[in-house]
Amino acid sequence: MAELAQWYVLHTYSGYENTVSASIMKARENRHMEDLILEVNIPLETVTEIEDGKTVTKEKKLFPGYVLVKMILTDESWHLVRNVRGVTGFVGSAGKAIPLTEDEILALGVEKRELNLGFQLGDSVKVLDGPLEGFIGTVDELDPARNRVRVTVSMFGRETPVELELDQVEAIEH
Repeated sequence: MAELAQWYVLHTYSGYENTVSASIMKARENRHMEDLILEVNIPLETVTEIEDGKTVTKEKKLFPGYVLVKMILTDESWHLVRNVRGVTGFVGSAGKAIPLTEDEILALGVEKRELNLGFQLGDSVKVLDGPLEGFIGTVDELDPARNRVRVTVSMFGRETPVELELDQVEAIEH
């Protein structure tokens, strides 16, 4: 059933994001709708500011006035969320809630995807694509968040590090 849940964006009064989030979670619990409303998220970013000559790290809302809700959209769940104080409506067209796409979810960093790369640091890989296609190298660095891998290949007798996308390499079976 949880596979049917999708992320929706709620528009709220600015400054009410935390209140709306807490209210949705409390209402979901009170009405025993944990199976319909799974998660509430307020996308934050960490920023460093200088205040009175001191460096201060703060969490700031990426989208003030918006809250993300992972839910299975039914009349009942829609009404629960829509009637929370501070919510002005779902983001969508003509009053219809439209879920976020997979790309939007990944871009927002709301959900982390489990990656099974088939290789790890120190493994030998073959380059599948690009100017180094066919070259064999060793994985030096992995950055799944940026979809990047750094591989050291031997070219003209020299070890050369190259940065590639994760799908440009594959593990070599030993």
